[in-house]
Amino acid sequence: MSGVVALLGTFPALSGFDIDVARGEVVALRGPNGAGKTTVLKVAAGLIPVQRGVITVLGSDVRVDRRSIRRHLGLLGHATGLYADLSVTQNVQFAVRAAGTGASASDAKKSVEAALERLGLNGRLKDLQVAHLSAGQRRRVALASLVARQVSVWLLDEPHASLDPEGRDLLDELIAEAANRGTTVIMASHDLDRADQIADRVLRLQGGRIVTENSHVA
Repeated sequence: MSGVVALLGTFPALSGFDIDVARGEVVALRGPNGAGKTTVLKVAAGLIPVQRGVITVLGSDVRVDRRSIRRHLGLLGHATGLYADLSVTQNVQFAVRAAGTGASASDAKKSVEAALERLGLNGRLKDLQVAHLSAGQRRRVALASLVARQVSVWLLDEPHASLDPEGRDLLDELIAEAANRGTTVIMASHDLDRADQIADRVLRLQGGRIVTENSHVA
């Protein structure tokens, strides 16, 4: 992103925001509520229009090629986006199909099964309706959907929320594994200790701009 200005109503959520993230890099965004962290993620995902500036994701202009870019990125926000009346497995399968990745049925099935196992959602849990799960379990299903899609960019908004200590540790492992595969990760987090441990860079936002940057803090 370069010189990005984005409004929420009349409020300038981003006011000349600049960021350049490399392939396989983990960047943590921190700052007070209203600093612009969530807006950065949604702008990168093409969910919030910009008034000015350039947004390039995976070499393409988000404003021009938003639909095809979305196939290659995953946004995990405060809401899990799950369907309460579907089972755990059905939710992850739907996420993979809806992404339109072009994977064969066999490969898609393997990705779903592997993601469910990695997130501890195999066994009896995989057939339960999401409506019957705890908040932490729902968060794991949302993460399994992200993992199963095998996207190139992860956009994570408070990803550790609702997870127990074991789940938070697992998420940190997943982020590290994804980065090692070349996945780019941008996360907004109030969990400062964890962000500092897993991020290559920590950026502090205020007023829709980056005010401080710390590199290689992991």
